[in-house]
Amino acid sequence: MTKIINLRQARKQRDRDAKRAAGDANAAKYGEGKPLREAREAEADRAARALDAHRRDDAPDDD
Repeated sequence: MTKIINLRQARKQRDRDAKRAAGDANAAKYGEGKPLREAREAEADRAARALDAHRRDDAPDDD
C-alpha cells in the first residue's frame, strides 16, 4: 500500500531544503569572517617574506 502524503507539507519541506542548500553554498563561499580572512592573509604574507628572505641573490654568472 502506498504512503499518503500531504502535498502542502511536501512542498514546504522541498522549499526549506532548497533554501538550506542555498544557504550552505553561500556559507561555503562567503562564510569566512573578516578577522579569520585577515589572519590567513597575514600568515600567507609572512610565509612569502620568509621564503624570499631565504632566497639566494647570487645567480651563477655565465660571463
